[in-house]
Formats: sequence, structure tokens, C-alpha cells
Amino acid sequence: MNRKIRVMALAAATLLASAAASAATPGATNALPVGRCVNMGNHLEPPQEGAWGRAIADDDFAIIAKAGFATIRLPVRWSGHLDAAGRIDPAFLQRVQRVVGLARAAGLNVILNDHNFDALMSAPEANRDKLAAIWRQVAKAFADSPRDHVWFEIANEPHDKLTNANLVATLSPALAAIRESNPDRPVIVGGEFWSGVSSLATLQLPEDPHLVPTFHYYEPFDFTHQGATWVEPVRPLGRVYGSEADKAMLEADVAKVRAFIARTGKTPLLGEFGAIDLAPLAQRVAYAKAVRTAFDAVGVATCSWAYTNTFPLYDSKAKQWLPGMLEAVGAGQ
Repeated sequence: MNRKIRVMALAAATLLASAAASAATPGATNALPVGRCVNMGNHLEPPQEGAWGRAIADDDFAIIAKAGFATIRLPVRWSGHLDAAGRIDPAFLQRVQRVVGLARAAGLNVILNDHNFDALMSAPEANRDKLAAIWRQVAKAFADSPRDHVWFEIANEPHDKLTNANLVATLSPALAAIRESNPDRPVIVGGEFWSGVSSLATLQLPEDPHLVPTFHYYEPFDFTHQGATWVEPVRPLGRVYGSEADKAMLEADVAKVRAFIARTGKTPLLGEFGAIDLAPLAQRVAYAKAVRTAFDAVGVATCSWAYTNTFPLYDSKAKQWLPGMLEAVGAGQ
């Protein structure tokens, strides 16, 4: 074989190897096809299902899908269902699997998270191995779920001692545990201060091509949480939304998301937004529409908080969506 032929053969072999490698290695996940999304809030993250409102009903997901939603986010308090050895209660795991199965049967995507792991927030280093053990079990249980429709979120709303400074070190063992059985499933990660939009400025992600950043939006807080008794101090009722200052705040916060996208090339998910039902319905609707349309403009998918138990969009007793709310959150669009 002469030199020219050898060079051509080597080039061809290199191209074939490159093509094979590309076929074996999926591209990076830069955004998720979430569409319109609603949180199943206060269902599986209380100490027991039903403690903070009604339990999930089998027909809930057909109702949600019919309304035009494409995805549910399912908050789960895994840490409240562990035995002394760190094993998830099999009955609870089966319940979550059934709920995910019901959602998938209705054609919905599912974001499955770890919610209300309070010990992780107050002592991240001491609890990161427990978080990893939780996700090793959860990931294995859902390993056969379709990658394109079921996604994991490692830790809801880092706060207290879990900050952007120690986030990577704290979450990396859990991510490694997930990757043992789910090598390329998209995994969602949010930043410090309850994943507020300002956390994006310093958010760094572990080295993994299939991570998707997230943030939550409840600004202005004295509007969205007016009268909430779990907030100290309790914000007074009567705060209205829509002033020029409110509009300027939203515009500035959208700019923070634009800056994050420009810095990272990744489009974050707005995993929670909404306003308490102690505010007048018309105000809640106006707020939801303003936030949703503002983040629509930068290509950010939005996930409303929540379906029926808290900050509700749906009235379970009347069996109807609150007037104006579906349009406000963009369902069916």
C-alpha cells in the first residue's frame, strides 16, 4: 500500500471511528421539552400523603392532560420514608411508581424530585451520602422509564447551609448514584436561596452534559405569600400586583435569566411560580399571566405551583379549573 492510499485509509478509519463515537454518545441536554407544567404540590412531600390536603386521585392526570398541560412536577419527601438502614419504604416507593405510571398513562411527562429534605439543608456534608443513597434507589426503580419523558431533580430549593459554594460537592455523589443506572437521563439542578432567580448568577453545575438548571419565582414575595402563616414575619393581606415597580422588577429578573443563558448556553426551567389563594383570584390570574408571558419571551418553560392543594389552579370540590387560570398559565397553547 503506497503512502497516499495509507493516508486515505487512515482518514476513512478516523471518520468511521468519529461517527461511531458520536452515535454512542448522545448530545448535551440544553433544555427540556416541558411545555406547560403544573406541580402536584402538597401531595407526596408532606409527612404522609393527605396530611396537607387531599391525596392524589387516579383521574387527576387525565384532568390535567385534558386541560392542555404536557408535564407534571412531582415533589416527593423521600427522606421521610427511610428505615434505619436508609432504605426507602417499599410501599411508599410503590405508591410513587403508581403515581408516575398514572401520569405517563395520561400522556404526561414527569419531573420527579427530592423535596423537603430539611437535614440536607442544615447539614449538607453530613447528609450528602444519604441523598446519594436515596437517589441510587430511586434511579434504579425508574431506570426503565422513558428517558425522554421522565426526569429527575436532585434537591428542591437549596437553602440555609446548602449554597452555591458547596452545591457541586453536595450533589455530585447523588448524581453519580443516578448515573449508575441512568447514564444519560436529564437531571435538574437548582441553586441557593430557595432557587430564587438571583441564584443563577453564580450557579455552577457538576460536570455532566445532561444537567438542566432550574429556578423558582415568587417575586414580589409580599404579594405571592401575603398572609402565609409559615412565613416569618407574616406578610399583610391586601398587597396588589401590577405597579410600575412590579413590572420593572419582572423585567430585571428576566434579564438575569437572559444573562445566565448567554453565560452557559443552557436554558433553565422555571420549576415553580404562583401566588397564594388568599390574594383575590383576579390578582392571582394577572400575576400568573405576567410571569408566564415574560419568561415565555426568553424560551423558558414554566411549571405552575400548584394543582389543587396549595396555591390551587383547580377546585377539586367544584371539579373545575379556576376561572381565567388556564389561560393565564398558558395551558393548551
